[in-house]
Amino acid sequence: MAERKVVFHYPSRLLETPIVSTLVRDFNLGFNILRANVTPGAEGLVVLGLEGSPEDLDRGLAWVEAQGVSVQPLNKDVIRVDEKCTECGACLTLCPTAALWRDPATQRVEFDADKCIACEICVPACPPRAMQVSF
Repeated sequence: MAERKVVFHYPSRLLETPIVSTLVRDFNLGFNILRANVTPGAEGLVVLGLEGSPEDLDRGLAWVEAQGVSVQPLNKDVIRVDEKCTECGACLTLCPTAALWRDPATQRVEFDADKCIACEICVPACPPRAMQVSF
């Protein structure tokens, strides 16, 4: 079983199309909606955790893109700018998934994008604004 966190950018013409239910039904994928911002008549954004076999994930995501939905990995939208980080650790206790953590050997704040759910709690907590989300 493989897992991928992705961001779907829906054009307004596809907001009524059952994209996620088709992924479940036709491609045997499980999903968890991590975040969604869908407004009728405007572009929609959905952050998903998808799981299934690597083959089903590849086939399903190819189908989604063929429908006209822009798909990108979550780690392209949530980044840490290492040059800005002062290692203060203000983000550490706030991160609900421990995607931000302190390495005991180096005392550096580390970021694991695979654990991130794009909650954005770290963004306002970071004094030098090293955490950035670009949805």
